[in-house]
Amino acid sequence: MSEPGPTTHFGYRTVREEEKSRLVRDVFDSVAPRYDLMNDLMSLGIHRLWKARFLDRVRPRPRQTLLDVAGGTGDISFGWRERGGGPVMVCDINKEMLAVGRDRAIDRNILSGIDWICGDAEALPLPDRSVDAYTIAFGLRNVTHIDQALAEARRVLRPGGRFHCLEFSTVMLPALAAIYDRYSFSVLPWLGELVAGDAPAYRYLAESIRRFPAQADLAAKMEEAGLRRADWINLSGGIAAMHSGWRL
Repeated sequence: MSEPGPTTHFGYRTVREEEKSRLVRDVFDSVAPRYDLMNDLMSLGIHRLWKARFLDRVRPRPRQTLLDVAGGTGDISFGWRERGGGPVMVCDINKEMLAVGRDRAIDRNILSGIDWICGDAEALPLPDRSVDAYTIAFGLRNVTHIDQALAEARRVLRPGGRFHCLEFSTVMLPALAAIYDRYSFSVLPWLGELVAGDAPAYRYLAESIRRFPAQADLAAKMEEAGLRRADWINLSGGIAAMHSGWRL
């Protein structure tokens, strides 16, 4: 019998590394049609405020090119363009999410300025030093090797380019953390079943958040990957956090 290969986590499950990408794709294939509605319901609309703050921090510029990774349904890319940013490439491993994003772009009459690419955050289909800004919103925790995704971000950024991550993080207030835990492991799966017909997908969401590095740990990983002057800003007491770093 062959020896089992390296393992990683998929929520609270231990799986073979080569399985995780498929499992993540299966989750988002299932929830893609109701993904945006679920975001509104499970965050009471707060995710829209977080994304607006995130775009304030990204500061779109008309002559800059953005790579938006794991941005399938388009929220960050649309915001970038609406705020005067230059061309966008949306790269997502999930074709169903990209299809939703393209349909939303057509509905908004955004017919140019955004390219939709099916690709892996750990092996981006872009040349070295090809983009001015890199964003990833609520996607980094789903990759198999965070360090490799960060290294890829640095590789495709031009010198002086900036990396931006918006992600669920570690709650800083003990009382809020207890309430958030109860909500995450009871209400979210119930909503997932009711609205998206997939409770396990939203149970995975809650579990994956708990497996993601805390704020200082993620900043340290960014520095190790060559994304310098890494810092972060907590949102809603640390339920989410914005990290950024420079490609020097």
